[in-house]
Amino acid sequence: MSLSSLYCRALIGVDAPEVQVEVHLGTGLPSFSLVGLPETSVKEAKERVRSAIINSNFKFPNKRITVNLAPANLSKEGGRFDLAIALAILIASEQLTDCKIDNFECFAELALSGQLRAIDGMIPCALAAKSQHRQLIVCNQNQYESALTGVTAFVAETLSDVCAFLQGVKELPKAQANRPLKTTKEADFCDVLGQEQAKRVLEIAAVGGHNLLLVGPPGTGKSMLAERFMGLLPELNEAQALQTASIYSVCGKQRDNWYLPPFRSPHHSASSVALVGGGGKPKPGEISLSHNGVLFLDELPEFPKSVLDNLRQPLETNKVTISRAANQVTFPANFQLIAAMNPSPCGHISGELRRSTPDQILRYLGRLSGPFLDRFALSIMVPLLPKGMLAASQAGGLNKGETTAEVKARVQQARHIQVSRQQCLNNGLTTQAIANVCQLSFKDAEFLENAINKMGLSVQSWHSILKVARSIADLAGSEDIQRAHLLESLNYRAMDRLLKSVAN
Repeated sequence: MSLSSLYCRALIGVDAPEVQVEVHLGTGLPSFSLVGLPETSVKEAKERVRSAIINSNFKFPNKRITVNLAPANLSKEGGRFDLAIALAILIASEQLTDCKIDNFECFAELALSGQLRAIDGMIPCALAAKSQHRQLIVCNQNQYESALTGVTAFVAETLSDVCAFLQGVKELPKAQANRPLKTTKEADFCDVLGQEQAKRVLEIAAVGGHNLLLVGPPGTGKSMLAERFMGLLPELNEAQALQTASIYSVCGKQRDNWYLPPFRSPHHSASSVALVGGGGKPKPGEISLSHNGVLFLDELPEFPKSVLDNLRQPLETNKVTISRAANQVTFPANFQLIAAMNPSPCGHISGELRRSTPDQILRYLGRLSGPFLDRFALSIMVPLLPKGMLAASQAGGLNKGETTAEVKARVQQARHIQVSRQQCLNNGLTTQAIANVCQLSFKDAEFLENAINKMGLSVQSWHSILKVARSIADLAGSEDIQRAHLLESLNYRAMDRLLKSVAN
């Protein structure tokens, strides 16, 4: 037989379209042609495949070899096709016979020695193969990602091992998902001195999935609070873990524990492509790597204004679409945004330590656009600690307060109430759902409208305040939103009050 074909997959975003690797051995002068819109890294496969076949004690056919990667209009890149090409050549040259390869998909780059090497994007490929009821042949470094999807995957070290397995001479081990997890002690809420209002707001943000802005002088514990926020979030379920793992797999990354929500904290020098995603061959950015987790932006005004404004649409749609001339790629981006900033260039807004003029403060705060700030449902001032608190804590005279575990128990209970009522967290409520689950009495609605008009807030802020009030009511175990819940929600609009006070 001079013709053979195997299955493999390309990678476009987090999708893995099927690719059929066809090999034909013809007569004529010896040559090796690779067609099917291959990128440079794929074209170089012929040298890797040639050496791998020879060093695996097989004979490289001295014929006219044509390799077609179908469909022809789909761009292919990377070394993921190496193993499939090598096996197809060996089958076409009848060096491998009686191979039942139709039910397999092969993924591995080949070393010149015949060793199998890992590829990026294994999880999307494994999920797509599972939907077609096919099995996988992968290298050892990709076995944990394959096993995470539940697909049957066989693990090989070399091309020779794969050939022996396909001929029934040798058994290959199946991929196991028993990767040991690193155990690290989580930072606890009780480590933070004072800042009871900030802790309360973090609890509300964790309950409803609301975006949060922490404003305060340097050294008040804003970053410390944000890092401890992750301890309040529950583990990801199976579907969420797979979604997040797929994005990391596309980037060639692995996480220590797939089921922990991701926490990303990029530096303020990050570009728009680094934060949102993109490039000539689109890759996920920090907002997609934060999918089902938290994106923390410290020193918020130091980020370029255009970069921050690019976050506005993903915060609303929970996805980002990157368009290029050749294709369009969509990455999921359902993340919770937590940000921290100083209220002025000098770090202080009042008192003896303030050195900035009102004009300097306005220019500093003007780096953040109004529509972007509207995406924060919660914003609070994190003040300096009262005099004497540090000395008291050193002497052991302070109650450390609640632990992360105690707060997390309340968060989980309130989240259960939301999911049972509306199948999503309060931050994900649509306009229609808000009308159904955030109903107010006429007097409370009139009170809230007057407050909104007095503060000069938008309709989006109206919805945000209602969502936060709903989360506060859920924490209190209340079926209806009360006036006290509205008042507390309105109290968490520190950025609006700061901008108004500086402008006046």
